[in-house]
Amino acid sequence: MKARTIILTLALCFIAGAVGFASDVNMGTWKLNEAKSKFAPGASKNNSVVYEAAGDNVKATVDGTDGNGKPTHSEWTGKFDGKDYPVTGDPAADTRSLKKIDDRTLELTVKKDGKVTMTGRIVVAADGKSRTLTSSGTDATGKKVKNTAVYDKQ
Repeated sequence: MKARTIILTLALCFIAGAVGFASDVNMGTWKLNEAKSKFAPGASKNNSVVYEAAGDNVKATVDGTDGNGKPTHSEWTGKFDGKDYPVTGDPAADTRSLKKIDDRTLELTVKKDGKVTMTGRIVVAADGKSRTLTSSGTDATGKKVKNTAVYDKQ
């Protein structure tokens, strides 16, 4: 009887965690809408961003192109708590942090070798069908850049 109670409790906790992520408007697949976006010349572009539950964390998978048009792929697993978590596959970043401001807004900080290289704000539209990332930082040559990327929910 005790084992059954423990298993049932664990199952309910798992379901509650999954429901919590499912209700987060940031979760899901987002595709770049280039027509509505504005990029600095030679900027890299994230063509798709996928946020999915990974246990009690969030996993972000990003596919795009660099400034030369070559394909890129990076992954980040962490929480929307403003703490730095490692990034793999991004030569311009070692860590990313995402901090939840409200139900539809995240703040983004990207670092390389402990130095902030980009900051941004991600806002999901009230209807949940699009999101806009407004970012600023420095490119590989040290030039200041500003980008606005608009994504459509898939």
